[in-house]
Amino acid sequence: MPSAEIISIGTELLLGEITDTNARFIARALRDIGVDLYRKSTIGDNARRIAQTIQEGLARADIIITTGGLGPTVDDPTREAVSLALGVEQEYRSDLWEQIVKRFERFGRKPTDNNKRQAYIPKGAIPVENPVGTAPSFIFEKEGKAVISLPGVPREMEYLVQNAVIPYLHSHFHLNSIIKARVLHTSGMGESIIDELVGDLEKYTNPTVGLAAHSGQVDVRITAKAASQEDANQMIAGVELLVRQRLGKAIYGVDSDTLEGCVAQTLALQGWRLAALEYGLNGELLRRLAAYTPDLFTGGQILSTPPENRQTATETFRQEKGAEVGIGVFLYPAGEKQDIFITIITPQGQQNHARPYGGPPGNAPTWAANHSLDILRNI
Repeated sequence: MPSAEIISIGTELLLGEITDTNARFIARALRDIGVDLYRKSTIGDNARRIAQTIQEGLARADIIITTGGLGPTVDDPTREAVSLALGVEQEYRSDLWEQIVKRFERFGRKPTDNNKRQAYIPKGAIPVENPVGTAPSFIFEKEGKAVISLPGVPREMEYLVQNAVIPYLHSHFHLNSIIKARVLHTSGMGESIIDELVGDLEKYTNPTVGLAAHSGQVDVRITAKAASQEDANQMIAGVELLVRQRLGKAIYGVDSDTLEGCVAQTLALQGWRLAALEYGLNGELLRRLAAYTPDLFTGGQILSTPPENRQTATETFRQEKGAEVGIGVFLYPAGEKQDIFITIITPQGQQNHARPYGGPPGNAPTWAANHSLDILRNI
C-alpha cells in the first residue's frame, strides 16, 4: 500500500495563530482509503524550507499532500517550492487563468494583476480545477510518486480532497483496501493499568491497538486494514471482544459516545432527574450536563466559596430543585488541598468520594468532571 505525508504550509500555523484542521481532515480521508500516513509537518512561508521538506518526504513516501500557500500574494510560496523541490520551472497556464477570471465574474469582481500568479504551476504538473475557490491546485507525478498541492481554505481543500484527490489516488495507486478505526472510551481506570491488561494486544500488527490518555479517561483505539468494510469490521470485532473482556465496565462508550450521554441514559432508565453543585470547576460539569441531559437536569449552581458541609449543601440544593439525584463536586485549588470531593445523593442513599489530584492544575476541572460523570453513570 502507498504511504503519504502531509505538509501544512503557513507561518500563521507555526505561530499558533490558527489551528491546523486541514491535516486532520486529510489524515482521516487517507485512512478511509487505506493509505498509510506516517508523518505530518508544518512549515512557514519559506520556499526553500518547504522544498527541502518535500524532497525529504519523497525519499520516504509515495504521496506528498501540501495545503496552503496557493494564494496570490508574495508570501504564498507553494508553487515556487514544489518547482524547486522537483527541479522544474513554473509555467503560465492560460486555461487556469480563464478559470480564475470566471470565478471572479461569479462574484461580480475582476481579478487583480497579482491573481495571475495563481495561473503559474510547476511545468508538467496536472492542473486541478477549483470550482469552489480562486486558487487552482495541481498534481505533479514523478517516478510513480505524486505531490498534490491543495489550497489552505478549509472548505476548498475539503471539496477538492473528496472530489478530485481521492478519485485520483484510487486510480493512480490502484487502491483496493481501507483503514478503519474504532475507539473504545474508558473511565475510572488509569492508562498504566489498562496497558497491563491489554499490553499484549498492543503488539498486534493488523489490527493495531493503541492507547490515548486524556484527563480522567483513556481511549483504546483499534485500527484494521482490510479489503472491505465488512472484513475490517470482522477484524476489529475480534480484538474488541478481547478488550471488553479484560476492561469490563471501565468501557463506557464507542467512537462518538460521551460520558454525559451515558449519564443521560442512566437517569432516563431510572426515571430520575438531576441537580448539580460545583466549586472550583469553572462550570465544566454544569455545561456538559446541560448539553446532554436538558430534560433530566433541573438546574445547577457554581459556588464562589466552598460550603461548610458539602453533603448538607448538596442535599439542600437537590431538594430546592426537586430532583431525585443531587451531585456536588468540589475541587480545591492548588495550594490548598488540590483534592476533589464528590457527593452523590439518590433515592437509594448517599455516596461520598475523595479523589486526590496531582496533575497540571489547568486539567483539574476536566479531570474532576470526568470522574464525577463516571460515578454518575454507575449509580
